[in-house]
Amino acid sequence: MLCDLESADLDSVAAYLNGADAAVFAAGAGAGSGTARKDTVDYGAAALFASACVEAGVRRFLQVSTVGIESADSPSVDPEFAVYLKAKKLAEDDLKPRDLDWTILRPGPLVNDAPTGLVTLAEPRLPRSSVTRADVAAVLAELLNAPNTIGKTLELVNGETPVADAVRLIL
Repeated sequence: MLCDLESADLDSVAAYLNGADAAVFAAGAGAGSGTARKDTVDYGAAALFASACVEAGVRRFLQVSTVGIESADSPSVDPEFAVYLKAKKLAEDDLKPRDLDWTILRPGPLVNDAPTGLVTLAEPRLPRSSVTRADVAAVLAELLNAPNTIGKTLELVNGETPVADAVRLIL
């Protein structure tokens, strides 16, 4: 289904989600977008989507964030990238008190390489490294049915552990 979260309202997004068992928020404004879009997508759309899940009764919620959000205020961070990090942090802070079975996934820098099927998944902080988009998708698919990850914030990079094992090993 296609839904423009920048222009949709709560009721229309909730209607899309009616009957869903779970939801994954993986949208992002993307590189090259302006600071305003980072706020409207990386924070605003994430908050709207989480609200719509509550409204529609969707309990399981995965939110893709990013590693490094704790460095948003560092003077060494590019100002536009800092806006992105702050928006992701606001989205995480908005999600945590909600009555949802949420998991936050913070992947390292995304690459378009072939999937490896091997990852490192752990609570923050992992050493900074990249992860393939396909491996992020595989981890998200595993997380959907992993109650051991509810209420956790996890970081993800490519590593040496098969995806299913990495998710299962989260305590």
